Amino acid sequence: MANFYTDTPELKHHLNHPLMKRIVELKERSYTDKESYEYAPIDFEDAMDSYNQVLEIVGEICGDIVGPNAEGVDHEGPSVNGGRVTYASGTTANLEACRKAGLMGMAMPRRFGGLNFPVVPYIMAADIVSRSDAGFENLWGLQDCAETIYEFANDDQKQRYITRVCQGDTMSMDLTEPDAGSDLQSVMLKASYSEKDKCWYLNGVKRFITNGDADIHLVLARSEEGTHDGRGLSMFIYDKRNGGVDVRRIENKMGIKGSPTCELVYKNAKAELCGDRKLGLIKYVMALMNGARLGIAAQSVGLSHAAYNEALAYAQDRKQFGKAIIEFPAVAEILSLMKAKLDASRTLLYETARFVDVYKALDDISKDRKLTPEERQEQKLFSKLADSFTPLAKGIGSEFANQNAYDCIQIHGGSGFMKDYACERIYRDSRITSIYEGTTQLQVVAAIRYVTNGAYLARIREYEAMPVSPEFEGLKNRLKEMANKYEVAMAEIIETKDQELLDFCARRLVEMAAHLIMSYLIIQDASKNAIFAESAQVYVRYAEVEIEKHVIFISKFDKDDLAYYRK
Repeated sequence: MANFYTDTPELKHHLNHPLMKRIVELKERSYTDKESYEYAPIDFEDAMDSYNQVLEIVGEICGDIVGPNAEGVDHEGPSVNGGRVTYASGTTANLEACRKAGLMGMAMPRRFGGLNFPVVPYIMAADIVSRSDAGFENLWGLQDCAETIYEFANDDQKQRYITRVCQGDTMSMDLTEPDAGSDLQSVMLKASYSEKDKCWYLNGVKRFITNGDADIHLVLARSEEGTHDGRGLSMFIYDKRNGGVDVRRIENKMGIKGSPTCELVYKNAKAELCGDRKLGLIKYVMALMNGARLGIAAQSVGLSHAAYNEALAYAQDRKQFGKAIIEFPAVAEILSLMKAKLDASRTLLYETARFVDVYKALDDISKDRKLTPEERQEQKLFSKLADSFTPLAKGIGSEFANQNAYDCIQIHGGSGFMKDYACERIYRDSRITSIYEGTTQLQVVAAIRYVTNGAYLARIREYEAMPVSPEFEGLKNRLKEMANKYEVAMAEIIETKDQELLDFCARRLVEMAAHLIMSYLIIQDASKNAIFAESAQVYVRYAEVEIEKHVIFISKFDKDDLAYYRK
């Protein structure tokens, strides 16, 4: 029996980070749930044991059910008949296994039937699920939409809908339209309030909706007649039981084929307002997207892991010229860099998840009582850290997933181009990660202000001050030099006060910050756990070359050169 949690010691390393003590303390609120729920933890050790046990269940289901079903699901795919979606048989089996194991609504409070998990172990489960089948993660992971209901809906809606999610109902977020992709302020699906029926009705079309025939939908719609920007949009909850929404078609996608991506037609679909009017895009979608982007970062890490495992297994087994191809330096180098990118993106993912955990827990507490001055300061700090790290985790993690999938195919050679090997599916599945929930280019737009305001550099200097094991002092000194070069390059662009030049160099500046952050994180990991030692050596060297490349480009670039790049 395979177990995708226990076979990956890197996961337990990240789960046992020192900050988890504070996270669990905040999440469990002095462990008061133990009086009402027999499965609630009584202390920190009990909570950590619970996370471990549940993650072992996730790992077992993924190793024995979801993973083995992945190829069949990819070939069969979902279908649509009479406006309704039928999942591939393997997808149905996967969902049933997760429902029976109580893995739906994991992060929701126990009073709704959830497990009250912090973000870290929940994201870890998403990482594991994605390794087994990225397409299934798109269905299972949409339970995260319940977080938006928990944060912004009224008490009656929370009780009715979150309880259903915890019992196994599926969710979707219906945001994009044929003429409103990344530009969500152009959404035109119409929401009309009926005084007679005392409810809202939705009319229009949504496109590229993941799991579009879900049981419960979060829908962005235009509630304010005559408006054309984000201020006229509100968030709604649509219950499939009420009818009014049909699936016109399922998109014929390159990858993640088990996840139905639908075009939906709303015809007088009854819906409920979620939160306040006019805040649909300005407040609620922004919160929803941040959670979704962290989920895609986890999906990317899972795919990177799957690609690395496939490449390693093939390189160990494949013989050429009388020896396994892993013995050839050219192949060994690719594998070493794949593992380094996997470990680097994973350490960034869990650092980001910890930041999200602290600020979200404090935000939740603030709804019940006034935070102390110290808590308010802590909330502000971790909120900024989470906001700055999320685009890095999603942007760089998804790019590394694509690179690892590419290299996995390369190691397989001609065999990798055939559908006989899983790497072909992993390659197709990975491609979407740098596109949906905000392209890599949009992640750069989100991240660049943390370059210009010095937030990334300040955090890099904090990492720089942390001690490392003696064997990594040499790497740390090299990182200090790299950080100094980053600071000079950053100042060189900012001091021009030329917005066009800054926009053009933004990707390079953001990538440099990300490489430095991941390098510092991975040498911290390696200082505590020898399993990261090789990746620390490889990744810092890789980062050094990447940063030097960007430094040279920026130092030799001026505004006149922009003319060559305009089209």
